Amino acid sequence: MAAPILYGLTNCDTCKKARKWLEREGVAHQFIDYKLNPIPGDALKAWAKQVGWDKLINRSGTTWRGLPPNRKDPQSDAEYVLLVREYPSLVRRPVALIDGEVMVGFTGGLYEKRFLTTKVAT
Repeated sequence: MAAPILYGLTNCDTCKKARKWLEREGVAHQFIDYKLNPIPGDALKAWAKQVGWDKLINRSGTTWRGLPPNRKDPQSDAEYVLLVREYPSLVRRPVALIDGEVMVGFTGGLYEKRFLTTKVAT
């Protein structure tokens, strides 16, 4: 297994928990703050193709609630990409990329299934 890449925001509590979990379990990883290093549009589209825009976009956060009503109904990948470029905090956090697989969000159970069973199997 290649080292996972974790995309998120440096000050996000959930991202901090995920990073601490990975460190505690000895899982080497790379962290990319996507406000400082915006996610390329092609990567966003590929992630959405795997997990869907509904899972990738956080519609329960303050950023989404603060959007003008006409921006809350993107109709295409291009519209979603533009929305995320303008409001990077809309991406649910963290996004982990492991060997081409996209995982969105963090729970210990989700990470245990993906990282610890792989770690034991190798």
